[in-house]
Amino acid sequence: MLETDNAAPSGRGRGNTIQSVAIAARFLNVLAQSAGPMALRDIAASAGASTPMAHRYMQSLIRDGLVRQHAESGYYDLGPAALRIGLAALRRVDIVEIAARHLKALTLAHGVSGGIAIWTDRGPTIVRWYRGPVFAITTVSLGDILPLDGSATGLTFQCYLPPESIAQCRRTLPRDLKAPASQRPSGRVLEEIRRRGGAVRSGHIQSGVAGQAAPVFNAQNDIACVMTTVSPSGPKDGKETWRLLSKAAHQASLDAGASVTAISPDDDG
Repeated sequence: MLETDNAAPSGRGRGNTIQSVAIAARFLNVLAQSAGPMALRDIAASAGASTPMAHRYMQSLIRDGLVRQHAESGYYDLGPAALRIGLAALRRVDIVEIAARHLKALTLAHGVSGGIAIWTDRGPTIVRWYRGPVFAITTVSLGDILPLDGSATGLTFQCYLPPESIAQCRRTLPRDLKAPASQRPSGRVLEEIRRRGGAVRSGHIQSGVAGQAAPVFNAQNDIACVMTTVSPSGPKDGKETWRLLSKAAHQASLDAGASVTAISPDDDG
């Protein structure tokens, strides 16, 4: 059960935080995570609070415009002030920088190389690249366009972009990156990549090297960029790198405001 909201005279609760603010934030998070307006009793239950406490906080949040109450049903939902705050936060989001921060930490901590690719009319394009201190690949650099069908990154984009975008890209791909139709992934292959939450390929960069790629989603749950790593292709190395990459992409998507991600951080793939 949520702690009482009878704050100390200083207005601060445990851990040197303002307890009433922390409790209000919990109620707001309950509403933010719901599929729609909620009854008071459900808000209280989800927040681990009593119904009277939830009612007091809802009334305070309504006065500040952070919550609104539907006149007909009496249900509660996020208010106009919450919307303004959310939109302001979205305007400040730079998904590439968010993903790059997570990927750079991964490369430094675990010695792999990796980068961030965005989608352009010429295909997956590297806009960040970090060479790992232990395992460094020098054949990839900023501005490189990766194969659509012959790279883990290209396959990952194919799984989450509209077919029209993929078809248009095939018409504008550089000649040396075009693959024959027989090498294009089947629907079954793409479905398996979606199930896994990203793609893993071995030997396409150079012998003994594996590439992994995982999508990062924006606040509309659309793919925004792809995080990709390269590592030794041994079973143990490849599995561990994939686990770390998928976890980093999962967190980057959450930090960017996505409500869904490609894979659970506890899923080994």
